[in-house]
Amino acid sequence: MFVFVMPELMKESAFRYYLVIIPFCIVLFSCAKMNAPTGGSKDKEIPVILKSVPENGATGFRGNEIVITFNEYVVLDKISEKFMASPPMKKRPEVVTKGKNIHVRFEDKLRDSTTYTFYFQDAVRDLNEGNAINNFQFVFSSGPFIDSLSLTGNLYSALNLDPPENTLVLLYSQTDDSAVVKQLPDYITRAESNGEFRIDNIHPGTYALYALVDDDNSKNYNSRDEAFGFYDKPVLITPEKNYIPLQKDSIVLKPASGKVQVKPPVIGEYQLVLFQAEKKLHYLISSSRKQSYQLSYILSLPPGEMKFDFSIPGISPEKYFIENSRNRDTVTVWITDSTLYNLQQIETIVSFPFTDTLGITNQKTDTIPMRYLAPRVSRGKAVKRVPFKVDAGISGQVRPDKQIILKAPAPFLQPDTAKLAFYELLKEGKVRSRFELIKDSVNSCNYFMKSNLKPGKIYLFISDSAAFKSIYGEYSDSTGVRFTVMTPESFGKLILDIKGYEGSMIIQLLNNSEKLIRQAFLKTSRKIEFPLLEKGNYRVRVIFDLNDDGIWNTGDFDTHRQPEPVSYYPQEIEIKEFWEVVQPWQLEMKNYKESKLQKIKSAGR
Repeated sequence: MFVFVMPELMKESAFRYYLVIIPFCIVLFSCAKMNAPTGGSKDKEIPVILKSVPENGATGFRGNEIVITFNEYVVLDKISEKFMASPPMKKRPEVVTKGKNIHVRFEDKLRDSTTYTFYFQDAVRDLNEGNAINNFQFVFSSGPFIDSLSLTGNLYSALNLDPPENTLVLLYSQTDDSAVVKQLPDYITRAESNGEFRIDNIHPGTYALYALVDDDNSKNYNSRDEAFGFYDKPVLITPEKNYIPLQKDSIVLKPASGKVQVKPPVIGEYQLVLFQAEKKLHYLISSSRKQSYQLSYILSLPPGEMKFDFSIPGISPEKYFIENSRNRDTVTVWITDSTLYNLQQIETIVSFPFTDTLGITNQKTDTIPMRYLAPRVSRGKAVKRVPFKVDAGISGQVRPDKQIILKAPAPFLQPDTAKLAFYELLKEGKVRSRFELIKDSVNSCNYFMKSNLKPGKIYLFISDSAAFKSIYGEYSDSTGVRFTVMTPESFGKLILDIKGYEGSMIIQLLNNSEKLIRQAFLKTSRKIEFPLLEKGNYRVRVIFDLNDDGIWNTGDFDTHRQPEPVSYYPQEIEIKEFWEVVQPWQLEMKNYKESKLQKIKSAGR
């Protein structure tokens, strides 16, 4: 009996056990299943100031630390770039975060009865989502009241009239020219990316107004290499220019491309044109050895009546020759002796015009070592012969006015014209076409190919192996180039009917990236034609050539000369194939450009 009863009892116990354990496991695993939290809505609120010591707008403050407390944890984004104090302090204030607080500490003693503005721009952001307080300013005064007057304006780059980047606006109560060179400004701000600027909390008075791209962070215009602008007349800040709290429009433009841009600038009271002055100091910019046999020297200015001399101690001048660029500010030395150019280092002696700290220009002599390290070749691999590559710069379709230039990486020897052929291709075959090779009188690496290209015709240029040879014994490989000369029907024409200005001007035709395509010189308003234009969108710019020298002249603060003014036709002009556009243009405004044509960048992070 016992043997038969036990299995039945065990089956019944096991059944009851599984009835309990299986539901328990189901509940357990369903509870342990991991799901992504749904979360709440995204935080879009900017940090809110709960209090500050002193209060924003406080008077009679003489301390050396500002503490601002927010309702949430905050971080500082690029604070070293964005933070600015006005008036500037000799030693930059320290800005740090501690939890929900921002501490601004400064060592400079505050000026008497002066209103200070700390510009944070959009550097203050919340910790979680990075929501920024845009155009955040903190204002206090060391005197009994807050100065409440303002100044507004716009910045433009001199030649293209686009808003310049990263530009400071400086206001000086001392109006003589030396102040912007030697002293810190009384007020300072950074212009918006669309060129707008505004300085608030100004004391009544007469000021000098400047703009500066401050390359050395000195807050002074102490180098002609820095972009600079100045207002021609003293700026009068009077009580009529009452302070209006700054309210920024948050609307942004979203063009068809989907790219977000800031809104066009609001035109302020003062307009500043930023320019880079012509260099006046003579010096050697750089020296390099791009190839073992090629030495290059770049001067800041053409030497003029002075000269650039070159020599290698103990080496005869017959073992190299020298070439100058067309404006003589770049010098290239070609070494022809293999014993010399195979050296890793060559000691060179150069003499060039140099302007010292007193502004006196004399001849200066320097010893400059020129090093060249040949590329390494893996063990067991032979050095590949590099062919003498000659590029004609033609392929596919070519304009009928195309100047064919044969270019090489090293100076040419006389080409073997017997190994060159130029054909016009016909249905029934090909016929030889006449051509002539003319050596460039300035650049020994160039040859001009002169030929009579006929619109609509197909040509073939063939160069057999070793048709070209360099002075270093390198030979060209065989090559052939086939191209078609475009017909007049492939082009459009633009006729500009210019009116409204009597005087010398330069009319420049630009592509939609503002690269110069062509230009014409006028003595008075009239019609001009630009034929053989490829289809596309173009822009047109006029330079008012005030000194009638045929070039655009930049500004010069030393002589108080502003850059020559320019203006743009207000729209892009579309040119189609076999189409003529007659466009009237009334020249009424100088330094004018439609904001939609300006390259206004997004004010993103």
